[in-house]
Amino acid sequence: MSDALVDEIAERLAGIKERIAAAGGDPGRVRIVGVSKTFDADHARAAVGAGLTHLGENYAGELIEKAEVLSDLPISWHYLGAIQTNKVGKLAPVVSCFESTARERELAAIATRSPGAHAMVQVDLTGLPQRNGAHPDEVEHLVARGRALGLDVVGLMTVALPEPDAARAAFRRLRSMATDLGLAECSMGMTEDLEIAVEEGSTEIRIGRALFGFRAPRG
Repeated sequence: MSDALVDEIAERLAGIKERIAAAGGDPGRVRIVGVSKTFDADHARAAVGAGLTHLGENYAGELIEKAEVLSDLPISWHYLGAIQTNKVGKLAPVVSCFESTARERELAAIATRSPGAHAMVQVDLTGLPQRNGAHPDEVEHLVARGRALGLDVVGLMTVALPEPDAARAAFRRLRSMATDLGLAECSMGMTEDLEIAVEEGSTEIRIGRALFGFRAPRG
């Protein structure tokens, strides 16, 4: 890991905080999760050196490998990918928050392997096929089920369509759903749409490209 890489990521992180503030948010209260998927452990280590403590991964194997290599650092790992229940046992010791739960069996697997774990319910507000996330009509039941299993269900997460109007409508709906369910956290907003997300009440944005640059294709 080079000092230059730390400085580069620190400069980008400062720019993201400026964007949050310009959108009317408090950079000290909107959590930034650096999405380090496909980048090597040196990039993740540099992000921590730049001041990030929350990192997110979409692939179980990649998260487990990085968590082992970077076990000396105070990182809170967020799992953002579709959950395969047979991978939960390996993820449980290192994941701070499972953000992408969308089915009862996933909640049950997490509760068995990591009692009391922090979790969010991912909501699909796109209506597109093969998108991970629960249908909005299922969310109340899943939140209640997660709580009944002893999980700390802290909020909701979504990935919006790239059109600004669609993103705003999705974020506004997610915030309303979370409020109705008594949930404090809304994980919504990425590099392209973080301003809209912050304006609509996001408590956490998930940032990859704006922090780490363009990703190499995953082999």
